[in-house]
Amino acid sequence: MSAPRTVAFHTLGCKLNFSETSTLARSLEEAGYAKVRQEERPDVFVLNTCSVTENADKECRRHVRRFQTINPEAFIAVVGCYAQLKPEEIASIPGVDLVLGANEKFDLAGHIERRLSPGETADLGRSEAIYSPIKELKHFVPSWNANDRTRTFLKVQDGCDYFCSFCTIPLARGRSRSATISETVAHATTIAASGVKEIVLTGVNTGDFGKGHDQTFLQLIEALDQVEGIERFRISSIEPNLCHDGVIDFVASSQRFAPHFHMPLQSGSDAILERMRRRYDTALYAERVQRIKQRMPHACIGVDVITGTPGETEAEFLKTHAFLRSIAVDYLHVFTYSERANTTAVLRKDEVVPMEVRRERTKQLRILSNKLQRSFYQKHLGTMRNVLFEAEENDGQMLGFTDNYLRVTMPYDPVSVNRIIPIALTSLDGNGHIKGSVPELESANCTIS
Repeated sequence: MSAPRTVAFHTLGCKLNFSETSTLARSLEEAGYAKVRQEERPDVFVLNTCSVTENADKECRRHVRRFQTINPEAFIAVVGCYAQLKPEEIASIPGVDLVLGANEKFDLAGHIERRLSPGETADLGRSEAIYSPIKELKHFVPSWNANDRTRTFLKVQDGCDYFCSFCTIPLARGRSRSATISETVAHATTIAASGVKEIVLTGVNTGDFGKGHDQTFLQLIEALDQVEGIERFRISSIEPNLCHDGVIDFVASSQRFAPHFHMPLQSGSDAILERMRRRYDTALYAERVQRIKQRMPHACIGVDVITGTPGETEAEFLKTHAFLRSIAVDYLHVFTYSERANTTAVLRKDEVVPMEVRRERTKQLRILSNKLQRSFYQKHLGTMRNVLFEAEENDGQMLGFTDNYLRVTMPYDPVSVNRIIPIALTSLDGNGHIKGSVPELESANCTIS
């Protein structure tokens, strides 16, 4: 096989993975590869895996088989969280040529070139796993996606020091770390020069920014607020114990930071939160929600919740359901608990919740989420908000988001793409989106909210 010139990527998991995939793609393009779609039979496939995804092993195997179907001669490399946790298992999957751990993945181009150099091609049938103990991972590699002119996910932090009982992220990504504020601002300035209007700040534990630099997340967002060219910043997720008054008050006063907070809760039972080793209780969480809504009544608050963790009784689940109904949150991301090797939740050997019970609880919370989101959307009908429209056209319609995360649809207009425009919010459509129209064409009496 001659040295490859084309590469395709597939990403599983979170926004952080997508930002890192984009960085890996740029590094390969700089090394002379052309990025193509998967169906174009590339010479190299790169799979960026996730350890949080349920059935990670099955997902990995399924995509490798698919790559082989598209091009049986392709070189297949696997990176990401699951690659750090189970490198040898992945290397044993038929068709996988290279597995790189967290400390090695950002030299993906070098490792592929080495394997495909003239002196190494005879060993192409041999799979290779290269990884280091996660405790050796100490450097931070900045990443951002560059394939969307409207919105970019900028990684500002990586790793986590929390070691929650259900989570493998510290085992897959290492300790909390970040770049300095000045370095992060420089990356944001580079992104602004590309024409992007919105930057979403991502990380494993974003609010923990600044470890090792004696800097804070609040100082970071204050500095980013001064970056010219970016019209909107959004915080992707922040732990409630790190979402302190200073952060909330700054977002409330900022013209650029979106009034949108995604705060993981995981459970509305204090007993479960303690077993999870979370660093807050329901009282603190409720107080944070109240503070946000007092300062920004129009703000959107999203919540992560896990159902069926070991030992979760029906009464504890009902506490979660009741707690979510009692606080002013607006949508839920609901995850069904699945066992992760080497986590405290597995080692504790608490009573296992049957999978059918877990899934039923997930279903109930997703129904609640739909009700919460619809109520939040209805509260904004008859008002006007600024919307950033995306380029994709679907059945003659275009979609965009308000600053407070309302999804708005309007007849497609190429002039409106990648622009923030005041839009009248008129009604809900069959997909649960808000129908919008430009104010000049709207006869309804809408008010600015």
